[in-house]
Amino acid sequence: MMLDTTPFMADEEPIASSSNPPPTSSSESFNTFFENWLREQNSHLEELVTAANNHNHNHNNNENDSALLQLIEKVVRQYEQYYRTKSDWEKRDAIAMYAPSWLSNLEDAFLWIGGWRPTLAIHLLYSILGIQVDAKLHDLIRGITTGDLSDLASKQMEKIDELHRKIIHEERVLTEKLAKVQETAADRSMVELSIAVSEMMRNGGGDGGESEERVQEVLEVKCGEMEELLHMADHLRLETLKAVIEILTPIQAVYFLIAKAELYLRLHEWGKKRGTIGKGVSWSCMSGCVRVEGNLVFKF
Repeated sequence: MMLDTTPFMADEEPIASSSNPPPTSSSESFNTFFENWLREQNSHLEELVTAANNHNHNHNNNENDSALLQLIEKVVRQYEQYYRTKSDWEKRDAIAMYAPSWLSNLEDAFLWIGGWRPTLAIHLLYSILGIQVDAKLHDLIRGITTGDLSDLASKQMEKIDELHRKIIHEERVLTEKLAKVQETAADRSMVELSIAVSEMMRNGGGDGGESEERVQEVLEVKCGEMEELLHMADHLRLETLKAVIEILTPIQAVYFLIAKAELYLRLHEWGKKRGTIGKGVSWSCMSGCVRVEGNLVFKF
């Protein structure tokens, strides 16, 4: 499946959008953009579910696949917009992106370099595959095709496995880079500065302008390295999403994007509820499942 989307590059300017314009002044915040983006994602989720339902009743596959491709491209462009706008904010304050205030503590616990691990896209795909195979096992035994992810061909599975191994390797490379940057928190320049500033404070302070300037110089270098890692991680996240979609048929990609949006939105809601109510929150009220015309998409 070929997507007509513009490749994301970390150093590109954010995409302008009438619905979600990129932040351009100090009065705007990424928090505001993120909340607007979530609302748009929820709207796209409804469109995806409707498209999946319509596909089950439409026997004109060519016409239906064309409509699905347009919707998929629209959804992918929204993800591209998110990462381009995020890249703009990373240039302003990269450190804030490592502990985002717009996410809950629950979401923070799953973060890897400012976002979800790229390999989670593959794990999500495997989870949906298992769920849909279980739900359609009777039909599969009888040789009836379902059109969803339970119909993945062996060629597709080989490509997914190859992609998985590639992304695991690239994740490890970035994780090692992050570890090296984090270790510089105790390098010689930092320790010398901490000793010098501490002694100055013990001796009554004085003109600390020179020390402050040196601190800024050292920290700027480290912040620059952290920013570069964020750009690389975001690029890998987006390219992994696109690579998964390229392997799938249009309707399979729709089911994948439905599950991805549902998982992201539900985890955000669960985290907010847990943060508001505390440890006494009742998780039973949030259990359930989503179905598209009898086809189990995702359990939560």
